[in-house]
Amino acid sequence: MQVLAINPLTKEINTVEIANTKEALQELIGFNTVDSDEIDDNGDRLFFDEECFIRQQGNVGRFKVDSLAPVAGIGVIVNSKDGKTFQSPVINAQELLQRVTYL
Repeated sequence: MQVLAINPLTKEINTVEIANTKEALQELIGFNTVDSDEIDDNGDRLFFDEECFIRQQGNVGRFKVDSLAPVAGIGVIVNSKDGKTFQSPVINAQELLQRVTYL
């Protein structure tokens, strides 16, 4: 599946091809402690490191989508209506770019 990876350090949103598994999401994000928040009504979710602010990390950058809480490190947009099956998001990179604020 194709996902949208948000990198706040480089301030880029890239389309990345990964397997449609939780393990592939964890690998792209860089941590096993992954959580998510809905970003719209069609099942698109922001996946991120659940412990991103607890960890002592160097300069990883921060961002937020709309009015969601800020996230440190890589975030990944995936469509997952049930939290167990994953597919490519409905939103495209250009639409997402208008909703992301880098901090």
